[in-house]
Amino acid sequence: MPANIGRFARLLRRAGIAIGPGDVLVAAAAVAAVDMASRTQVHAALKATLVKRREHLPLFEQAFDVFWRDPQLRERLLSLLLPQVESERTPDGRKLARRLADAFAGDAPPPPPPPEEKLREETRIDASLTWDATERLKTRDFEQMSADEAAEARRAIRLLRTRLPERPVRRLKAAPRGPRIDLRRSLRGQIRTGGEAVTLARRRHRRARPPLVAIVDVSGSMDAYARMMLHLLHAMMQDAGQRVSVFLFGTRLSEVTRELARRDPDEALEAIGRKVKDWSGGTRIGPALAAFNRRYARRVLTRNAVVLLVTDGLDRAEDDSLSRAVERLAHLTPRLIWLNPLLRFDGFQPAARGVRAILPHVHEFRAVHNLTGLEALATALTRTKAEADPRLEAWRRGLRADDAAVPIRR
Repeated sequence: MPANIGRFARLLRRAGIAIGPGDVLVAAAAVAAVDMASRTQVHAALKATLVKRREHLPLFEQAFDVFWRDPQLRERLLSLLLPQVESERTPDGRKLARRLADAFAGDAPPPPPPPEEKLREETRIDASLTWDATERLKTRDFEQMSADEAAEARRAIRLLRTRLPERPVRRLKAAPRGPRIDLRRSLRGQIRTGGEAVTLARRRHRRARPPLVAIVDVSGSMDAYARMMLHLLHAMMQDAGQRVSVFLFGTRLSEVTRELARRDPDEALEAIGRKVKDWSGGTRIGPALAAFNRRYARRVLTRNAVVLLVTDGLDRAEDDSLSRAVERLAHLTPRLIWLNPLLRFDGFQPAARGVRAILPHVHEFRAVHNLTGLEALATALTRTKAEADPRLEAWRRGLRADDAAVPIRR
């Protein structure tokens, strides 16, 4: 029993509850003082000693219910847990179940070593299966992932550390071999040498990473893709040298930079859920981008900022407001990257009105429906210039041809 209490405490700690070694000893003593054959008494003893905050109680209840069925069989635990994850309807329930799934995955005991004569063959087979499973996960659509696949994908995203390359900025700094002469510092140096110019002070442009600005569609059709994109942006925000600003929109625009900056990704998404009231609703891309250009662009689009526009482009606006808003945004940044999950279809064509309005103005057009797409994005962001995409130019030529074929009404 003490060993199981230790494993249970470790599971709760991995799920986000602060539990110290002293708490484990107190819990073991409390369980020893009650009837260990009584599930109710053991539950009460552990809850009284391990739960210190009211908001941790639902997490404790779920963990206790699953763990104490059979603490040795991880696969059975996960099979009990995953249906609960799928059927849970509240944001808090989904978050707690996801934390438990991650914690159980990290708390699995190591398997016993195989017999010596089978070691080489099993290692070869295991490596092949692992590679196949990894490749399947990387190419699986986020919208089609099961709960455990989504948890694996989130863990893989946390390992993607994307750093935008440094670029020269307007401000200057002292540099012994800089290309520019610093006249003021040179004159001050002459005062110390009695007016004789011994050396000329020099300076050069500072180098800094450009800011990254993400504008993410959280309407119903974008729900699964927006969540994974937010996990990638959260991982990037943990890099102290990278400035990231994040905006979400459905029917209205909301800035969530401060909420996403929290260290725990689940707490960050929970805070965003409380703030953004139009998640998984309708979408109005044109008004949202116009609001961004009007209210935020001057503040966040500085130092050659890179902009990520994450949307499927499915907007029902009948006027040209969307085209004008995207055109204005493209003029404010040297690099506007459109991330669209509809590119997962091999025969994708820009037929939707919103897609046709956005496409002529973006500098890059990328898929964002799976891990492979996010890895390609992470690689592209490390480059200073956009990659040439023959598909993008072909689609643009097609749009120009269609526009030329439309007769002018008189």
